[in-house]
Amino acid sequence: MNHDSALPKPEGKLGVLVGGLNGSVATTLIAGTFAVRKGLARPIGSLTQSARLSSEPAHPNNRPLIREVVPLADLNDVVFGGWDIRNETAYAAARNARVLEEKDLFGVKDELETLRPMKGVFERNFVPRLSGVWVKSGLTKFDLVEQLRDDIREFRRAQGVSRLVMIWCGSTEIRMPPRTVHRDLDAFISGLKRNDPGISPSMLYAFAALSEDVPHVNCTPNMMTDCPALNELAGIRRVPLAGKDLKTGQTLVKTVLAPMLKARMLGISGWFSTNLLGNRDGEVLDDPECFRAKEQSKLSSLEKILEPELYPQLYGDVYHKVTIHYYPPRGDNKEGWDNVDLFGWMGYPMQLKINFLCRDSILAAPVVLDLALFMDLAVRAGAAGIQDWLSFFFKCPLHARNDPPEHNLFAQLAKLEAELRRLAAGERSVIESTADLIGR
Repeated sequence: MNHDSALPKPEGKLGVLVGGLNGSVATTLIAGTFAVRKGLARPIGSLTQSARLSSEPAHPNNRPLIREVVPLADLNDVVFGGWDIRNETAYAAARNARVLEEKDLFGVKDELETLRPMKGVFERNFVPRLSGVWVKSGLTKFDLVEQLRDDIREFRRAQGVSRLVMIWCGSTEIRMPPRTVHRDLDAFISGLKRNDPGISPSMLYAFAALSEDVPHVNCTPNMMTDCPALNELAGIRRVPLAGKDLKTGQTLVKTVLAPMLKARMLGISGWFSTNLLGNRDGEVLDDPECFRAKEQSKLSSLEKILEPELYPQLYGDVYHKVTIHYYPPRGDNKEGWDNVDLFGWMGYPMQLKINFLCRDSILAAPVVLDLALFMDLAVRAGAAGIQDWLSFFFKCPLHARNDPPEHNLFAQLAKLEAELRRLAAGERSVIESTADLIGR
């Protein structure tokens, strides 16, 4: 297989606009991409750069690279930009994040020093532990959306990009229950003009992106394109969506282990998960209301995988607890600790303990890169609406209301590979309508 297919090739430059440009995930992504371009690093962890498709029964020895099967944008054609609430270069932000060592930043220092964020949109009541110093001002939220749209247009013009993708890597906001202002597009636009308190800053970025026909990826648990109003806008503009909340560490492990235990019909009485995290994400999640948004996302996968309604004796009474602790000495080096109480033959109890000493942004950066390139591919394939074939990357995948999300990691991978094969063959199997979408 190769990409001599009906899919349009990626002509020109791809602009990747990031909400949270100076955050640890974004700066790790950008520095790493520059380093890979210059041959200073390898793109480990990236499916688009390294992975091969699984073999098929008819062709057991055919294992092409994904980038040989579908026409993906070349890393040399990617142009980064975005917004933040701190005005510093990407180099200064990367140093402050303390994810990458100076020796790895030095080789791409010149490139990083040329990259500064546009002013961000910020309301402290949505992220109580942060303060913004590089922020937009406007009389209404509608005015702020218009400023974001102007930013997108100017970036497109100034950088000469032919295509754009927006990736939200900003901070987790407080948990937002659905409100009247979210019910449809008219209500949302009215809310923008009267500064409705139910419209968060991250929603403004999503609204601006969709209004400019830019595909949108939500890497956080924030309610954004999963509200009916923004679903409606995406349907009108026929723009692809993906989200939400990157699956990179503890939940990644959980979506492998839970299917294993279920496959062997081993019972589970409890699953306790805790995290130590010392970066800005940990600081933000130290606020109880912001943690509630993350907690809901991290809790969502286990019940869907175990199907307690089908196996009540094995999984009908699982006590599932998730906590996150802000611990500054760890920085970006997150520790995820799990204790699983399970039982086997004749009900005898056992335990499984996992201690994942990981690096939060090192795991997230290649995922964000893959999502940007795959969403660009989706646009060129004529896709619209939720790209549920990208559920592989998310804790809480967006999905159609009548199509429950898949959480089993390897089932998700099979779905992703099947979609890539269909796209390479010129088929259209992606969701075309956003009238009945949900992201719970």
